[in-house]
Amino acid sequence: MTLPVIDALLEIRPEAKAAILAEALPYIREFSGKTVVVKYGGNAMSDLELFAQDVVLMRLVGMDPVVIHGGGPQITDLMARLGKESLFVDGLRVTDAETVDIVRMALVGKVNREVVGAINRHGPYAIGLSGEDASLVTVRQRDPRLGFVGDVTRINTTVLERQIAEEFIPVIATIGVDEEGQAYNVNADTVAGAIAEALGAEKLVYLTNVPGLFGDLHDRESLISQISASDLAALLDSGALSEGMVPKIRSCVSALRNGVGRAHLLDGRIPHALLLECFTHQGVGTMVVP
Repeated sequence: MTLPVIDALLEIRPEAKAAILAEALPYIREFSGKTVVVKYGGNAMSDLELFAQDVVLMRLVGMDPVVIHGGGPQITDLMARLGKESLFVDGLRVTDAETVDIVRMALVGKVNREVVGAINRHGPYAIGLSGEDASLVTVRQRDPRLGFVGDVTRINTTVLERQIAEEFIPVIATIGVDEEGQAYNVNADTVAGAIAEALGAEKLVYLTNVPGLFGDLHDRESLISQISASDLAALLDSGALSEGMVPKIRSCVSALRNGVGRAHLLDGRIPHALLLECFTHQGVGTMVVP
């Protein structure tokens, strides 16, 4: 079986094909054997098949991708279908006991299965996990007003390291557990950053529904192609970022301060955004460096 992206490459003129491969080669060498944590957001899931192709190709050239997925829109849709209203405090979903079960159904029962299935259409690569499995993601309650919403306290890397060593692609739904085994809803951006730190990842990639980070939210020409972690922290402290970007930016800053090599904010709606960022000179979106 060949990937459609490879089939498309075969249709390109020979000289252009050679240039593409030559450009990709040093990046393949640089990142072979390195861990890349990819957060695939619910709002960026415009073409799951293209995303699956990118992740499988990364694995086939020797990289170790780990996928963390959200599913906010899917949770909201399922809650509406079940007749339950979605309530938010400071941008975070209020999660009572009934909502925890709905979040589980949406993330573990639906989104995780879809992502794993899309990857495995190209071969037996993906393993679906939840943060509950082997206490992969341990949390504590963030705020009693939010109910069962957790902050990450510990990542059990053993289960991930074993899967990576066996050349599988872990696909993780962001449900966490506390010390008593109670399930919690956890922000997927935060989980991705914590897992990248725990694994010492070379790259932390956020696939979003925006082109990247803007210097001016109202100026679409102000896209920042590269920024340091210290400058990003200053931007965060200034209060200039949109609410949806704050968890991603906090995670980026923490990750780079704790050993992660690079962080990237990419528009997941761009076809093959992962490949463009990992294997071309220009890249796309915003890159955060130490």
